[in-house]
Amino acid sequence: MTHINALDPGASPLDYYGYELRRAREAAELTQRQLGDVINYTGSLVGQIETARKLPTPAFSERVDAALGTGGLLSRLTELVLRSQLPAWFQQTAELEARAVEICAFQTHMVHGLLQASAYARAVLGALDRSNLDDRTAVRLARQRIFEKEKSPVFWAILSEAALHQQIGSPATMRDQLAHLLAFEHDPRINVQVLPFSAGAHAGLQGSFNLYRFPGDPTIVYTEGYGSGHPTANPDTVVDCSLRYDHLQAAALSLRDSAELIRRVMEERYGEQRDVDGGPVA
Repeated sequence: MTHINALDPGASPLDYYGYELRRAREAAELTQRQLGDVINYTGSLVGQIETARKLPTPAFSERVDAALGTGGLLSRLTELVLRSQLPAWFQQTAELEARAVEICAFQTHMVHGLLQASAYARAVLGALDRSNLDDRTAVRLARQRIFEKEKSPVFWAILSEAALHQQIGSPATMRDQLAHLLAFEHDPRINVQVLPFSAGAHAGLQGSFNLYRFPGDPTIVYTEGYGSGHPTANPDTVVDCSLRYDHLQAAALSLRDSAELIRRVMEERYGEQRDVDGGPVA
């Protein structure tokens, strides 16, 4: 078991967070249990975070900052900590997401990570590996905090209709996920379009990809394999994928029609089933 005195604050962002949390707590002359009582968490959890055995959440950090008067230090560190827990091959891409002014994504078989609801993300991440699932889910969802920035990116997402029908998790999980997509219906910065089955052969048949655009840097194309990510600024690849995306948008349903299709699939495929007496079916 790691002991707090052995922590090296330079070893990782998580170790540095634990070191600063302990330093601020001790400066306030509070025990772990006392701080936990103040912020409505257990002293055990405070100790686990101080010893880098548990990830802090944004809510935890905000409460500690308020309780200890740290001027938002821990909240600022949280994003760095959570990003550092992403798979090493994806960390560069997470930085691209955080810096981009526009993101264009095409997904062939599931909802994009920036649009995933909690239960859906958990089901995706737990398909083969259920270890540390709570922390891994929190890390994925933390990527969505880019939409809370004062200057958040404009996000265009095209989902194949297959992503609406591929049941990931329970029917309730899918219903919640599709409702989550509909929550963006009137948000001009988060735009969801569906590429319907009726589109037939289309420009995205080679697979999912993302485009990241920046105010002063070249556009990046990102594709993904099993356990690997492939960002590139190759001009020919960027031109090719930009053209493909334009054609996919032309073939996709409008924002309004996409929302109607999502709503229809949510109700018809994942709506609560009832028996003849009107009660829910077990």
